[in-house]
Amino acid sequence: MKILVPVKRVIDYNVKPRVKADGSGVDLSNVKMSMNPFDEIAVEEAVRLKEKGAASEVVVVSIGPAKAQETLRSALAMGADRAILVSSEESVEPLAVARILKAIVGEEAPGLVLLGKQAIDDDNNQTGQMLAALLGRPQGTFASKVEVDGDAVLVTREVDGGLETVRLSLPAIVTTDLRLNEPRYASLPNIMKAKSKKLETKSPADYGVDVTPRVKVLKVSEPAVRSAGVKVADVDALVGKLKELGVA
Repeated sequence: MKILVPVKRVIDYNVKPRVKADGSGVDLSNVKMSMNPFDEIAVEEAVRLKEKGAASEVVVVSIGPAKAQETLRSALAMGADRAILVSSEESVEPLAVARILKAIVGEEAPGLVLLGKQAIDDDNNQTGQMLAALLGRPQGTFASKVEVDGDAVLVTREVDGGLETVRLSLPAIVTTDLRLNEPRYASLPNIMKAKSKKLETKSPADYGVDVTPRVKVLKVSEPAVRSAGVKVADVDALVGKLKELGVA
């Protein structure tokens, strides 16, 4: 079985984003970028499934700028076999991403598509569900455990009431949650090997997909600054303060 893993290049989760002075978007100049954490978990799970013998090949794909090659090389260093970059300097919305992935799935015919449940830059949580709908394939979202069982995959997913396990017939789409695994660190030898692994570059036009944005960003602003807290001496003072603020 082949596993396809889409990955996205985002601002590193340790970096505090800065808004551009004109409010047109987030400033990406001189900012550390890395693989979306949920996608990194998906790559790790795909590699583990291959190590268990449940998969024969892991293919990673990224849709983004030319610099996303660095993200793909990181995935290759973790153990993926080859990579595809769909180059686009413009931001690509989830529906266009899903349509490109649908075309790639048509070419690659993977038994399983593993992707992060959401990207930490836009937090849309849409691509996996849209891809499943476009392909007409079963989906398991927010996976905290994934097991391949013959021609099916068992997905334990996190829901409001606890855990739910679903059985999906392959081929299927699975989106990963934080507690699925802890991604490995790429070793130096694997980083060197990744440089020689195949990385193919395509464009959205190669897949017949129009990536023109459907949504226009009017303004981006930072969250309002939170006011400082107030210490009170006892419960009576607390109740009085709450009444003064009109919340009690």
